[in-house]
Amino acid sequence: MNMSFEFFVGLRYLRAKRKQAFISINTLISVAGVMLGVMAMVVVLAVMTGFGADIKSKILGMNAHVRVMSFGGKLRQYEEIIKRVEAVDGVQAAAPFIHSQVMLRSSSYVSGAVLRGIDPLRAGRVLDLEKNMKGSWLQALEGVEEPQNEKPAGAAVHPGIIIGKELARMLMANPGDELYVVSPFGGSLTPIGARVPYMKKFRVIGIFDSGMYDYDASFAYISIESAQQLLRRGHSVDGIEAKVDDIYRVDKTSDAILDALGHGYWTQDWMQMNKNFFSALKLEKTVMFIILVLIILVAAFNIVSTLIMMVMDKTKDIAILKSMGATAKSIMKIFMLDGLIIGVSGTVLGLAGGGVLCYLLKRYEFVKLPSDVYYISTLPVRVQVLDVALVALSAIAISFLATLYPSYQASRLDPATAIRYE
Repeated sequence: MNMSFEFFVGLRYLRAKRKQAFISINTLISVAGVMLGVMAMVVVLAVMTGFGADIKSKILGMNAHVRVMSFGGKLRQYEEIIKRVEAVDGVQAAAPFIHSQVMLRSSSYVSGAVLRGIDPLRAGRVLDLEKNMKGSWLQALEGVEEPQNEKPAGAAVHPGIIIGKELARMLMANPGDELYVVSPFGGSLTPIGARVPYMKKFRVIGIFDSGMYDYDASFAYISIESAQQLLRRGHSVDGIEAKVDDIYRVDKTSDAILDALGHGYWTQDWMQMNKNFFSALKLEKTVMFIILVLIILVAAFNIVSTLIMMVMDKTKDIAILKSMGATAKSIMKIFMLDGLIIGVSGTVLGLAGGGVLCYLLKRYEFVKLPSDVYYISTLPVRVQVLDVALVALSAIAISFLATLYPSYQASRLDPATAIRYE
């Protein structure tokens, strides 16, 4: 006996005769069940992976890899600190920043916003703003002159401000419009002792679209000099933000930065700032994988039922094979091969179907999502080899386990009992 014998007999059993058409239909249903389960797993895992990668890209585009701040609050000699941070191995660039809550007022509307003061010349090296903001916008943050035909004699130059798309929609503001930025710090006192918030006029020079509703609806950027003046910070900043070589080793780089700066400073990297979000995303992907495995388990029961019916139908054949010298191990191999052929066929078809569907989703983007709910406007797709391998191995392993009981029962069949009433 050799393996080719079991494989040959197994293939013959899968090709049912006319009177055994019901078994053939069950075999096709089992293959289709495995195929649909594998296809669903490939597409869902690709979407979950794409969603995580897309969100990560957007978050890193609008935020630095690591922030350096002082336990004392503000940083005054920040240029010296920037040099020491950039000298750390693994740090590409560093830039100062100011972060504060303010109120924006247009001619008709008011909205709260997160004000970010950045260095227009250095922020582009730390933040990936090229996809969302034009380079000329950043350079224009220093000051925007009035058009010559509208500029009265002695008119002041208004500093520029860049706001998010959703924030611009709420304020009904367009490029070129004026906005008042209202700060709760540094206002004058009234005769009764109340403090009047300080206001400064800015001109909208650009509207960015990051693709994330939370950022587009709340972020506003001005130059760091304007932020220092508006918030009465003098020559201090809130902290230093840096870009590192390896975003997945940012914790090691953060420790190296702290060692270089000494006591009195603390860091916060992008993983810590978004820990809850990415943990929830990872948990959701794991749960979805477990749930979709149940689909393949249902298909595995179809494989079990198909093999049991095949064993019952081939009782006489099994008895004849055993009487001719076939061992119980060979009989078990025959039906295990039948189950594996069903499982592997369904897995291959499912992987192919899932790959085609992922390609169509990525190429044509025909599934649209509300960006204020899902952070993104289209369904992202990213197929990873590890995910595909995990799906394939899981499907084949479940199919193999489904063959054990029917194959074992077939191997225990007594030839004398099987042909006694034939």
